[in-house]
This record gives sequence, structure tokens and C-alpha cells, in this order.
Amino acid sequence: MVRAVPKRAWMKQRVIHPVRQTMGTDLCFSIQGASVLRSDGVYDNAELHLESGLICADAQRRKIDLRGYLVLPGIVDIHGDGFERHLAPRRGAMKQTAQGLIAAEAELAANGITTGVMAQFLSWEGGLRGAAFADQVLCAIRDTRASLVTDLIPQLRFETHLLDEYASLPEDIARWQVPYVVFNDHLPHDRLAAGKRPPRLTGQALKAGRSPEAHLALIEGLFARTHEVGAALDHLCADLRARGIRMGSHDDATQQRRRQWHDRGVHIAEFPETVEAAETAKAAGDAVILGAPNVVRGGSHNGNASAVDLIAMGLCDALASDYHYPSPRRAALMLAASGLTDLAGAWHLVSAGPARVLGLTDRGTLVSGQRGDLVVLEQGSHRVVATMAAGRFSYMSGDVATRFMAA
Repeated sequence: MVRAVPKRAWMKQRVIHPVRQTMGTDLCFSIQGASVLRSDGVYDNAELHLESGLICADAQRRKIDLRGYLVLPGIVDIHGDGFERHLAPRRGAMKQTAQGLIAAEAELAANGITTGVMAQFLSWEGGLRGAAFADQVLCAIRDTRASLVTDLIPQLRFETHLLDEYASLPEDIARWQVPYVVFNDHLPHDRLAAGKRPPRLTGQALKAGRSPEAHLALIEGLFARTHEVGAALDHLCADLRARGIRMGSHDDATQQRRRQWHDRGVHIAEFPETVEAAETAKAAGDAVILGAPNVVRGGSHNGNASAVDLIAMGLCDALASDYHYPSPRRAALMLAASGLTDLAGAWHLVSAGPARVLGLTDRGTLVSGQRGDLVVLEQGSHRVVATMAAGRFSYMSGDVATRFMAA
């Protein structure tokens, strides 16, 4: 059971508007004989009608027999950085970032994802998380997304100790057309406070293109200014809130830290590390995002709170791919198979749930008037065989393709 919570503060933030696709669709058809997942459960031998990119109520002339298949709402992935391998398959970034995004979209589509939030770092860690690469990626998403089928939404993951970036950040965010910012703090505070060398320093320095000595000096300098961060964040969050930017925090570990973020207008808690932090978020009406890989693995890879336990406690609004695009689908199916919830409740965490957190009221369910976002799974194996976003196919494989072509 999901516990009652106060009015959700995160629902007051600006809606993230979907991109206007440059290519329309005139596909009109009726799916027949499939098992179709509605918000109240699975309907066998059901029909689903699509016209002009939307789900509609009336039967269409072209009929597609999908007996033996399960049709579900398209997955809304609310946080994922698995696209990095397509943009930088080896050390150093590809020069044609747009081509990497096209390859990343193919992976998203093959895993049933119809809306993907692309989480890009802006961090002192440098390399693929540095300022130059962030600018390259976010500009590429801005310039490319209208030509893709999957709706790609940029998210900026900003390291809080980059104080020299604060003055220009709001205008950069506007230039990149980023509607969603998440705050991170990856400094190794305990080691630095103890005067110890941080772990993995040499490897991190090499990735950033710095010597270990220069990298250590950089993070020590950032750590020395920790006392300035709180006030700077207060001002920055107020500015972003006034601009209608949706904001989240990452890896909250304590009640105090989550309350601080809430007071700044940061109403999404990504991957809280403890039950206490998740409970604090929900008690304040904030959204809680958990990692789908945590569910698939049966626990956190670094010893944090179990996503399954938090879901059982009603402390989850959405599951995210995090670093592994197959995981949202697999996690939802595993939750349903475990009996913790039914398929409708489990799939809500990867479709309507994240759509609601993002303010995307036009997707997440298979009801008339919603976008034609859907994923088709093979019964039994639950393998993705087709994905459609706004009535346009982004992926199709095997026998189901024959059925569509033959109709």
C-alpha cells in the first residue's frame, strides 16, 4: 500500500514540454487480440486504437493481429546516463556527438523506452563529466532531439562545489534548453577532512586529463570553500525556481540534508541512500526516484537502502534506468512476479509515475487522448519486439514486424 502524503510539492513545478517532432505521423490502425495493460490491470483479447500519433477511442480501418503479445505504456526513463558509452566508447569523446545520440536512441528504443531523460554531468571530475563535454552533449541534445523518435529530455547533474560556475549557470541552462537540474556532491569529504589522499585519485586524474597532483590540488581547493556552498545554493535555487526549472537532489543520506533541499524548492529526491531520507522526502510531499538496477540486483551495489524495501514501504514514485537501460522493464516485471504488487502497479513506476513527476500529463497510460507511446512484449519471454513513440515506430523486430507489414 502507498501511504498518504501531503500535496506533492513537485507537481507545482513547470511542466516539461515535449519536443515538437519535425516528422509527423499518419499511421492509423487498431491492435486486436493482444493483452493490453490498462491502469487497473491487464485486459486479454483487447483492442487498442491509434490515429495521428494519439491513442483514440474509435476502431481504425487497418487491423493488426497481436495475439500472443503484451502491449504496455511506453517506458518513461526519468534518469539515465547509459548513453555515455555511445558518445565516448573509448577514452575521449566522439567528434560527431549527434551520431552518438542516434545510437543511444536505438538502445533506448530496443528496451521499450519512449521518453528518456539524459543525465549529463557538469563536474570537477573532468573528462566526460567536465564543462567542455557537458556543453558539447547538451547542445547536441538540443539540436538533435526534434529529429529523433524517442523524446529525449536533457538533465543537468551539477556538482555543488563548482562555485565559479554559479554566475553563468542559469544562462547556460537556458541556452541548453535544460528543464531539469539535479544537484550532486561527489567530493570525498571524510578523506579530505582527515588530510588523507582520496581513493582512485590517479585514475580519476587521468580521465580528467590532469596530473594526480593537479587533481588533488583542485579538489582540496573546492573542499576549502565548503562554507560558501550553502548560501550560493540558496541563491541559485531561487533563481532556477523563478525560471520554472524542475530540481532534484542526488544521494541524500540524512533527514537534515533532504529538508535543506526541500526548503530550497528542490522537490525530487533521486536515489536516497537511507530509509530516513526517503521518508523525509515523502512526508514533505516530494517525489522519490529509485534505481531500477537496485531492484534487479536485489539491493544497492554500494550498500545503500534496498529499492525493493523502499517500494514495499510506499516510498517510491518512479524507477530510473540509472546506468542500465534494460533495467526499468526488468525491474517492473520482477516486482510483479514477486507478488509485491501487480503488473499495473509495477509498470506504473516506469511509465505513469515518472511521467507525473516530470509533469508530462500526455503520456504514461493507454487511454484515449494520450500520446501513442507503447511497448510490445512477447508473451512468455517478455522480450521487447516493438516500441512506438507518439505513433511512430522507434524499434521493431521479428514476427511482429511481419504482422504489421501484412495488415
